[in-house]
Amino acid sequence: MHEQQAIKLIECPRDAMQGWPRFIATDKKIAYINALLRVGFDTIDFGSFVSAKAIPQMADTKDVLSKIDLQNSQSKLLAIVANTRGAEDAVAYDAVSYLGFPFSISPTFQQRNTNSSIEQSMIRVQEIQNLCIKSGKQLVLYLSMGFGNPYGDAYNEEILLHWTDEIVKLDVNIISLADTVGLASAAQVGHALQTLIPRYSSVAFGAHLHSSTVNRKEKLEAALNAGCRRFDGALKGIGGCPMAQDDLVGNMPTEFMIDFFAQLNLPVNINKDALAICLQMAAGIFNT
Repeated sequence: MHEQQAIKLIECPRDAMQGWPRFIATDKKIAYINALLRVGFDTIDFGSFVSAKAIPQMADTKDVLSKIDLQNSQSKLLAIVANTRGAEDAVAYDAVSYLGFPFSISPTFQQRNTNSSIEQSMIRVQEIQNLCIKSGKQLVLYLSMGFGNPYGDAYNEEILLHWTDEIVKLDVNIISLADTVGLASAAQVGHALQTLIPRYSSVAFGAHLHSSTVNRKEKLEAALNAGCRRFDGALKGIGGCPMAQDDLVGNMPTEFMIDFFAQLNLPVNINKDALAICLQMAAGIFNT
């Protein structure tokens, strides 16, 4: 039996949009995020303060943020940052509660994604965490390639624990393991989370899973059985990291997760009517 602990769902329109080939109009982004804020998600990963050259789709994050309506919503906003400069921009906005930083335990991917070595990125984590503490924000640390490494870099339990130890020493208490290119098996997902969750009682561990239809359910089950209660997803399973590889592997579809948890009688506080509207909007935005 699973503990009756509320599931936290993090909806990630930013992840859905960032690799989309056509620019999505700013007003469409605003309308979609405002609609998502009425569904009841714990957090909306809405945009990123990163180089417009690196991720052109996110060049309008500040414009989007200026029109987001947080009234009558319990959801909090999360913005992705790739360096200290982006974090300085993000913490200036009262509406942003969380800053997400992608920290890869794969040296190859860390270089590709944030143009820095792991050691340089660790310094950035310290700087961003300091900014968060000063500004009353919370850092969400994404452990990219958290379940394994497709680039031929070493990956093992010792490496996973070493970097998690370093991060926890900085008082970061939300860490989300990311299956960035969707290649992790259910066994790898389960093993990594089972290794970490019992060891760090002060940390909320999440799962940011990318998946094809083949092993979606198995990956979710493995994370849940390991004690994970924080899950990232995107409606209709759109998205993937454009810095990872050529083929974007979709996000875990949020509607699939909601049905999955409902079948297990796990509490997910979602407004179904608002969700249906968002699914319709997503179909229009992403032409699905």
